Amino acid sequence: MYVAGLTGGIGSGKSAVSRRLEAQGITVVDADIVAREVVEPGEPALEKIAQRFGDQVITTDGSLDRRQLREIVFGNEKQRTWLEDLLHPLIRDRILQQLEAADSAYTVLVSPLLLETDQHLLVNHVVVVDVEEDQQISRTANRDNSSPEQVRAILAAQMQRDERLKRADSVLDNRGDMDTLMLQVDTLHQQLLNAASADD
Repeated sequence: MYVAGLTGGIGSGKSAVSRRLEAQGITVVDADIVAREVVEPGEPALEKIAQRFGDQVITTDGSLDRRQLREIVFGNEKQRTWLEDLLHPLIRDRILQQLEAADSAYTVLVSPLLLETDQHLLVNHVVVVDVEEDQQISRTANRDNSSPEQVRAILAAQMQRDERLKRADSVLDNRGDMDTLMLQVDTLHQQLLNAASADD
């Protein structure tokens, strides 16, 4: 099983890249989607979160109020560590299950925290989507209806751009237009197909 890890800071263009690879028939495992799945109603993790933080983090329909939870843990290291210790192993196990079930030529694991967590140990090749910080701020603010200050706070909590680039096996430069990015993705796809078949 040959796995390419796809990462990049917020607003870098990971989704556009993964959609293009998916359109080529490649299985994409998205860590953000898995992270939402493990806290769905009926999941043991949601019960533990409710026990610790109370009903304020549960919406009227019984699902997790992610914004409320984020506000509680964002400024509280102890609570954030507790939450990460609960969720990261569950997320990792489910990612592994999905990777093992994949049957495309290679598989892509999309994760904003690929390099910050031990998820990078699950991949053969690290792909970083790179973009200037001011582009990240404007794109994310427009997409999520966030203030530039909120986006800067998220950026400050993520790995520094130069550190991420140092750990990349491939870099996709998303400072230009979408067509330029897609050409790079198609070239990368060919390289990964070759690497996966050589790895067999």
